[in-house]
Amino acid sequence: MKKIIMYAVLDEEQPFIDAWAREHDVEIKSVAERLTPETVGLAKGFDGINVQQTIPLDPSIYPTLKSFGIKQITARMVGFDFIDLKLARENGLTVTNVPAYSPRAIAEMGLTQALRLVRKLGYYDARMDQLDFRWSGLESTEIYNLTVGVIGAGHIGGATAQLYAALGAKVLAVDPVHHAELEPYLTYTDLATVLKESDIVTLHTPLNAETANMIDAAALKQMKKTAYLINMARGGLVVTADLIAALQNHEIAGAALDTLANEGQFFEKQAQPEEIPADYKTLRAMPNVLISPHSAFYTDTAMRNIVTMGLDDVLLILNGKRPNYPVVE
Repeated sequence: MKKIIMYAVLDEEQPFIDAWAREHDVEIKSVAERLTPETVGLAKGFDGINVQQTIPLDPSIYPTLKSFGIKQITARMVGFDFIDLKLARENGLTVTNVPAYSPRAIAEMGLTQALRLVRKLGYYDARMDQLDFRWSGLESTEIYNLTVGVIGAGHIGGATAQLYAALGAKVLAVDPVHHAELEPYLTYTDLATVLKESDIVTLHTPLNAETANMIDAAALKQMKKTAYLINMARGGLVVTADLIAALQNHEIAGAALDTLANEGQFFEKQAQPEEIPADYKTLRAMPNVLISPHSAFYTDTAMRNIVTMGLDDVLLILNGKRPNYPVVE
């Protein structure tokens, strides 16, 4: 019987794990801990490994897994930037991910947060906390009047475009690959046009050498002063200090962030006050900023697909077959 260990397992994942294990006659051990030098020893004696986390894997983990006879790492998530692909390759570890477990889940979260920003609900909350129930000065607009710019029109960006188009918005997109099936919902253009013309700029691109820090001071200055930035992708796409400065200087109208560049310090756990960085505190205090703890994916549909699609690939590799979703460097 094949044996697989899964790290950072959520309670909501366990029923799907148990069902998959019974169906495929595979032994699975679920642990709540992330994969770290302190916990990698738990993988000894197992044939395969399945992880979900955002903090980078320590370099020592790769040769350790190799010494255990493990030949793969499956990230049960879209992002795999926490894995050093070069070290994985050098240690004979095939890397896979789950590229589209539920694009709608993340697209809907982005739309939800954008609607909150457009309707100025953060400002209403701040006023109402002071028992001020007046609405003067907080007039908003409606989505069909707006232009939405999608940066990265893949699975999630494409679903995002369809949602906004259904509400009547004009949708622009920038992506190196043009998908003909999305043309009824968006118009492809360049990055400068997206930044300049969009009332909502929403990020759905992977984090890599080309996209890291793409939303910096220069990019933010190209946006409308009335525009909103939505980041449901990776924190490293945005230079946080530049975003804070742009918000404080009223260069953009607001932001919704499901992810932050330094989130590994405090997201996904009960944090202590000393762990909370100053930039988070600054952003959290702004009524025109919404922050969620990298939870846009968190739906029942996503939980099922994350588990089953990831484990399917682990088993394919263990059986000497090509995985469905290999990550290519």
